[in-house]
Amino acid sequence: MTAQRHRNRGLRTGLKTGLMGSALTLAALPVLAQDLVWARYGDIDSLDPHRATSTLSMQVWDQIYDTLLAFDEEGVARPNLAKSWEVSDDGLSYTFTLQDGVTCHDGTPFTADDVKFTIDRAFGDNPSLTRTSWGPISDVTVVDELTVTVTLESTFGAFLPFLADSFSSMVCDSNAELDDFGTGSAIGTGPFSLVSWVQGDEVVLEKNPDYRNFGKPVENDGPVHIDRLIVRTIPEPQTRLASLRTGEVHIAEPPFDDIPDIEAGEELELVVAENTGQNVFWQYTVSRPPFDDIRARQAIAHATDPQMAIDIVYGGMNQREWCPVAAGVFGNDQDFCSQFGYDYDPDRARELLAEMGYGPNNPLETTMYVWTGGNRHILAEIFQAQLAEVGVDASIEIMDIGTMNARVREDNEAADSDEPGTFNMMTWGWYDPDILFALWHNGGAYAGYQSDELDAMLEQTRTLTDEAERLEAVQNVIQYLMENAIHVGLYTPGWEWIFALRPEVEGFKVGAFLHPMFQDVRLTE
Repeated sequence: MTAQRHRNRGLRTGLKTGLMGSALTLAALPVLAQDLVWARYGDIDSLDPHRATSTLSMQVWDQIYDTLLAFDEEGVARPNLAKSWEVSDDGLSYTFTLQDGVTCHDGTPFTADDVKFTIDRAFGDNPSLTRTSWGPISDVTVVDELTVTVTLESTFGAFLPFLADSFSSMVCDSNAELDDFGTGSAIGTGPFSLVSWVQGDEVVLEKNPDYRNFGKPVENDGPVHIDRLIVRTIPEPQTRLASLRTGEVHIAEPPFDDIPDIEAGEELELVVAENTGQNVFWQYTVSRPPFDDIRARQAIAHATDPQMAIDIVYGGMNQREWCPVAAGVFGNDQDFCSQFGYDYDPDRARELLAEMGYGPNNPLETTMYVWTGGNRHILAEIFQAQLAEVGVDASIEIMDIGTMNARVREDNEAADSDEPGTFNMMTWGWYDPDILFALWHNGGAYAGYQSDELDAMLEQTRTLTDEAERLEAVQNVIQYLMENAIHVGLYTPGWEWIFALRPEVEGFKVGAFLHPMFQDVRLTE
């Protein structure tokens, strides 16, 4: 299952310019009868899949570009733009055969040259922000128009799953001729083509009449049924909800506090994303006191009760997460991970703090970073109160996710600072345990905890292709991260990815790992 749908008190599963270069405004783009308006709390960062890592960006790339492989409903990579592939005996070469007759939005054929252009660009002078996730690629060779061979320096177990994710979106090589690719232009092969992006306001996409679906889990294999998809930025939750109720917006993330009323009503429908691949966890500044001491990290873990907090704030719509990889991702096993986790034990937290010299008259002072939205501010206040009970004085700083990511890395790199180290309620979503390499290998996303031992273990998770052997290697990393209180799981988000739909919207679904799909969507009268 990839989504839960709630309706009528029941439950059912389920910047600036366009390509023509002219400035576009809302007045110039009136909403048409077959326009679907999707309102979200934030804007995309870039139209270029190599220049951003946010989910908000990824979900728009899904509409403009396509990928060589595609996730099925269970999150398994299947053929898509690549109809088949062969792997060499040594596991170092992958030869892909492409679908015939696919065209880019500018009418040029999609060929092996576009695949080579995309991958070469990801490793170029201005490499992709997710370059490491492509794996150790050493060469891309065009065999013929519909055949391309990718060669790796070493085996890489996460290679094929990555080719199903939007961060591996195939970028047509004609983008190289555009001065404003990523900010005002974007040419792909996806179900919609770009009309315009007014930064901070909206992205306007129109139907690609030549689109063919080869691998995404939808019924419609041809062009979408709607004319345009308008992705509008409306930060204020109540404004989004009011726009839904008036019909100005068709799909939006609703305010959490209004979900019970929506469920009890007769008009709006709720789609709850499952198998999100997302994980919320404690992460610490380990380059300086107090969190350079494992006891401080363990004390925070023992002093906080995630289950109680998420029950209060989210009810039954989120789940306690013990593992450093999220539910639905290879390697996630709650029974295994809980062996090495930190139960709520305030007495043990006090003991650890006392060993470090902290007590009622000398509290450990620190700062908790939290990113905006999702009622995380309430969650943070609960954790703050729990920490105060054991002698931790944690102030709270709330900021947008981009700012928090930058602050966390800055703190980790400021080893000589006299300020106390911070900790944060971090969130990451990914489809494969290779996320652990991106986060915790030397040179990782936040320049956080590093050790030669951990690096070696992480590298092993990448090179193994046998499933059983790779699982063992992944679990070895999980055990190391947890025993050293480096990555302390809190919960896997559910409700944070709820979509409220007007009754005239039919056929909307959310695929594995938060991929909204509009191919089957129809607007009824």
